[in-house]
Amino acid sequence: MSRLIEVQDLRVTFDVEGRPLPAVKGVTFGLDRGETLAIVGESGSGKSVTALSILQLLPYPKAKHPSGSIRLDGQEMMGAKPEALRKVRGNRAGMIFQEPMTSLNPLHTVERQIAEVLGLHKGLTGAKARARVLELLDMVRLQNAEERLGAYPHQLSGGQRQRVMIAMALANDPDLLIADEPTTALDVTVQARILDLLIDLQDRLGMAILLITHDLTVVRKVAHDVAVMHDGLIVEAGTAEAIFLRPKHAYTKHLIAAEPKGRPVPVPDDAELVLHGGDVKVHFPIQRGLLRRTVGHVKAVDGVTLAVRRGETVGIVGESGSGKTTLGLALLRLIESKGRIVFMGEDIERLNRKDLRPLRASMQIVFQDPYGSLSPRMPIGDIVGEGLAIHQPKLSRKERDAKVAAIMKEVGLDPATRDRYPHEFSGGQRQRVSIARAMILEPDLVVLDEPTSALDLSVQAQIVDLLRRLQRTHGLAYLFISHDLRVVRAMSHQVLVMKDGRIIEQGLVEEVFKNPETDYTRTLMAAAFPVPESEPPEPVVLS
Repeated sequence: MSRLIEVQDLRVTFDVEGRPLPAVKGVTFGLDRGETLAIVGESGSGKSVTALSILQLLPYPKAKHPSGSIRLDGQEMMGAKPEALRKVRGNRAGMIFQEPMTSLNPLHTVERQIAEVLGLHKGLTGAKARARVLELLDMVRLQNAEERLGAYPHQLSGGQRQRVMIAMALANDPDLLIADEPTTALDVTVQARILDLLIDLQDRLGMAILLITHDLTVVRKVAHDVAVMHDGLIVEAGTAEAIFLRPKHAYTKHLIAAEPKGRPVPVPDDAELVLHGGDVKVHFPIQRGLLRRTVGHVKAVDGVTLAVRRGETVGIVGESGSGKTTLGLALLRLIESKGRIVFMGEDIERLNRKDLRPLRASMQIVFQDPYGSLSPRMPIGDIVGEGLAIHQPKLSRKERDAKVAAIMKEVGLDPATRDRYPHEFSGGQRQRVSIARAMILEPDLVVLDEPTSALDLSVQAQIVDLLRRLQRTHGLAYLFISHDLRVVRAMSHQVLVMKDGRIIEQGLVEEVFKNPETDYTRTLMAAAFPVPESEPPEPVVLS
């Protein structure tokens, strides 16, 4: 009996300036029904390219397959006609893409996007389609599913968008689910529930799962087999137990041992107060009926008070939808709020847009999605220097280029690459571009909204080290929003735990992590720091 997926000698090249650049260099693996194979590796290792090749989703002619065979239940995918591929995509094989914000249509509602998949492959329309959409949204634990049917992607949190993507992929009960970083944007507790859901669906449907991820905690929980990719090659493969307990290759040992370490530099007792928020509230109206009358409010942020000093990092943690990002946007006056917001001694809550503009350079934000937050039509040199044109218009082109080159070098990017476009960089490099764009204006406060969530563990550690070094050098105040408690522990001095728009626990990081007072915080800790099955190997420095 043949395997569900059989990949033989897969090779992929990309056309770069007229030359073929190899991305996958002869990959071979198989996957049976009811099993999960995890392909792990750092950004640029070729794991996502391998996954996209299965359903022939790579852009032709820029991407080519010089050789190889990909069979799905005996059907050859390489060179298959568009009609045959359409019958497979979304029907026999579903895919969860890495970036939900760029994968979902910004002009269509949640209901329409999921119903479109049902209509195309199952012929479901009207009430039957809506019932199935609600069933799927409930399956992926999207709260208030019926109220979210008319929502657009930008009205959902990162975790909520990812759950919509998972619902779309599962809509037609596929034989194969390709999951490219399926839990990247999810907090630890929801991540655990989604993984349990995938395991349950696999048991019930006999579905095979090809999992692409940088999160080895996820791999350890759900995978039967693991393939480790590096520089386009599978350098080690075997059962999950063998890979984690007895890794053989130096690169595998490096991945298993990699995680953000260390602590930030202590903050002086007399450190200057940079930001203070007092009783901050953000309530969104719930409108219904033909006249769109307000029938209630969603209390996204409900009376939050906090303070951030120079050189200090205040971490904000909580599940998706707890209000973390909304609070950060409110404190920067990017959305309307009530309460008192004092920045560098000035009450900015009542300032209009014109009066706020001179302060914008001093308060910056690094967004969660390094793919969606960078303009695909601008070279990174222009992206990094765009703020200078607004806030320092008297600089000459030469002076602006010099500043761009200096900040790129400081964040670990080669200034010679400033004429390239975002798609030509890895996820970690794009996040460095986002950081450079914020830092070039020499701000006093930076809001970091999930800056490491889309990055593999070793790159996470590099970004944490970079942010800590920039903080020491420039005396920056950070508001660090994250669902990744490991990164929060490595970055933050203080931590605030949010639930349903309120702070339910706060204090020094070490005190809250060692002795959480609320059941909710204890649940977060248990999900983020499960009891290890074995000690990880010692870190390996790769040459």
